[in-house]
Parts: sequence; C-alpha cells; structure tokens
Amino acid sequence: MNIIQCTFDGHAEQILEIMNEAIVNSTALYDYHPRAPGSMVRWFESKEQSSFPVIGLEDNGGRLAGFASYGHFRDWPAYKYTVEHSVYVRSDVRARGLGATLLKALIQQAQEQDYHVMVGAVDRRNEGSVRLHTKLGFVHAGTLNEVGYKFGKWLDLSFYVLTLPVPALPTDG
Repeated sequence: MNIIQCTFDGHAEQILEIMNEAIVNSTALYDYHPRAPGSMVRWFESKEQSSFPVIGLEDNGGRLAGFASYGHFRDWPAYKYTVEHSVYVRSDVRARGLGATLLKALIQQAQEQDYHVMVGAVDRRNEGSVRLHTKLGFVHAGTLNEVGYKFGKWLDLSFYVLTLPVPALPTDG
C-alpha cells in the first residue's frame, strides 16, 4: 500500500464508494442517504480552497483502500488552529492497521500546516475508531448523548482530541 495525495479525477469515485458504504451500513457518518456523484465536486473544491489534504492508501493496482482528510472544526476565526478529521477504510480491508497508517499521515500533515488541535467525532459504539484514536494519543474530551438518530436508535457522539506542538507563533486575527 502506498500513501498518496488523492485527486478528484483519480479518486473521487472510489472515495464516494467508501463513504456511501459507511453511510448505508454504519454509524460512522450520521447521514441517511448515499451521496450523489456531483457532491464530490464541491467536497474536493472545499478541500482545495482551504489547503486541506485528502490522503489515500492505494494498492499497486491503483485501488483505494481508504482515505483521510480534515476540514474546519467551526467557522469562527478563533478556531483557525483546530481541524476536525475523518478516516474511512474500505469495508473489506478493515482491521489491518490501515486506519492507523492514514491517521498518522494526517497528523503529520496537520503539524506541517501548523494546526494545534485535531478533533475526531466518533460514534460512541464504534469500538474500532475509539481504539484507533486512543492508540494514537487522542484523549476523550466528552460525549454528547443522543444527538443522532439512525437505524432506529439514538446515537452518542464522542469527541477525541490530539494537541499538537504547533504553531510556534500563533496569532489573533
């Protein structure tokens, strides 16, 4: 597997496939309906406009095993050093350490871009994601109980944070 920077032309279709599988079969995304192919245009444009990475793990045949990215945590200016990340691995290759590989690469990218805090919003019952985050040093910062509803049950959203040693010289404004 090779870590790559994903592009719209090379990876949008595969990313959408991975994302839609998670929507339909899990609580990794609190969404009800698969996303349309056109949604990827705006998704990639927003990542590019904000210089947010889209990192992938690709096999030698060019098939994407998973991807990771981050985006704005909240839109107010004082949150400019904080990002919220996502990591998704194709269902047939989960539990092989690929999520950790992707998240480590994403942490490195966040450090290089001078972000100070990474936030992961994880369904409380998603034991694999909870283990992944705690294994890589993320700390449980709290849980919002019953804020989502999917598959006929209330969902609790837990937040995991990792504080990075950057930026060296943060500024207001």
